[in-house]
Amino acid sequence: MRALIAFLMMMFAAPCARAQNAAADFYRGKIIHLLIGVNVGASYDLEGRLIARHLGRFIPGNPAIVPQNMLGGGGIVMANYLQNIAGKDGTWLGMMPNTLPMAQAVGLEGVRYDAAKFAWLGSVMPWAHSALVAWAASGVGTIDDIRRREVSNGASPKGSFTYTMPAMINELLGAKLKLVAGYQGIGTIFLALERGEVETLAVTWNDFELDKADWVRDKKINVLVQSSPKSPSLPDVPTVEDWLTDPADRALVALLLSGNAMGRPLAAAPDIPAERAQILRAAFESMRRDPAFLEDARRSRVTVGDLTGEAIAASITGVLATPRAQIERGRKILE
Repeated sequence: MRALIAFLMMMFAAPCARAQNAAADFYRGKIIHLLIGVNVGASYDLEGRLIARHLGRFIPGNPAIVPQNMLGGGGIVMANYLQNIAGKDGTWLGMMPNTLPMAQAVGLEGVRYDAAKFAWLGSVMPWAHSALVAWAASGVGTIDDIRRREVSNGASPKGSFTYTMPAMINELLGAKLKLVAGYQGIGTIFLALERGEVETLAVTWNDFELDKADWVRDKKINVLVQSSPKSPSLPDVPTVEDWLTDPADRALVALLLSGNAMGRPLAAAPDIPAERAQILRAAFESMRRDPAFLEDARRSRVTVGDLTGEAIAASITGVLATPRAQIERGRKILE
């Protein structure tokens, strides 16, 4: 019996070993390009560069990983490039803004990618919590304030989360946010908020309370509303859904903020060889449990979660299957 078990284990291990050796032969001496669809200094950029420092150690052949920022359309330009221009051999990756599946679902202008076709590897970050914050010195402290008067809101171009959330709040909560779009990267909007150029901003709260801990500590901002489920650190701040009674409105929120469930997803270009996609997924999972990576993440103030590539792909399937009526409503909000 022991001999039979040993034989079966050897037979099972042989294909895995061959795949590992083939991957090592392919990746040895190669460069993997990691595209980051946001500006330098943003949370996606920080996490992308964290991954670039470590992931190569877990890929057979130990290729070098070179991060490169590619801006435009809230990540749409990068996603288009990854699908339509980048090589399909497993040497091109992308830190994908989690709004990209929603942007595809509503048919946002410029989309020339299919999120379902990317090889999703996983997300370093766990579930993302969204929040709308106001600079306290502006006098904006509650949802009622942005319903009573026009309030300037800093945002990146259409398709970005910083545009989507305030546009949705205008539509569903009757707010009067004036969207000042066109800022490239969250850092530029932070600066605009601090200078008084704009009064409010939609943020990913997980990152914001780390990146701007002094603003939170010194009460320089007021948190007006957040997404559901609530962030553990914002127990008293209402969610958008708290203000809604119509199931169709709640479904629309679920569509427009569907990226929250995907954290900060990393993907390889579509149509890469299946065995290389599996190698990359396994490398990502090994990296995420590695003590050196976790220590670097701690120093970088990055919270590490456990979202797998399979979980992200399942979320995307759900987003792309959204009923047509909700798709049309979402498109009108983002036009």
